[in-house]
Amino acid sequence: MSAGIDTVDHHILLDRLQSAFGIRGSVIDWMQSFITNRSQTVSFAGGVSIECVTCGVPQGSVLGPILFHLYAANVANIGLRCGLNVHSYADETQLYVHCDAVNCAAEAAKLVACVEERE
Repeated sequence: MSAGIDTVDHHILLDRLQSAFGIRGSVIDWMQSFITNRSQTVSFAGGVSIECVTCGVPQGSVLGPILFHLYAANVANIGLRCGLNVHSYADETQLYVHCDAVNCAAEAAKLVACVEERE
């Protein structure tokens, strides 16, 4: 996941917080307020971009990495269920296999099948 913290879909995150982690009521309202309706502009050569942030969690906050971890928690579960090795650190997750050269095609197929799998 490249630049994972910047690619968090707000609707998916809020849904996952409720369905997978049981966060509801005023806490989910607070989380929604924290991640949505943010704006950012870029100024360059006298021009200014539109104000918009449609995805991602605030970086530099205490909650940003935690929210990303909760957002991506099922990736490790899917990888393990597919028989892959999983390594995660901050906003990076690696799914990988270790194999002898003779078994590479089968292991590569396992990786592809896992990446294409839906929850």
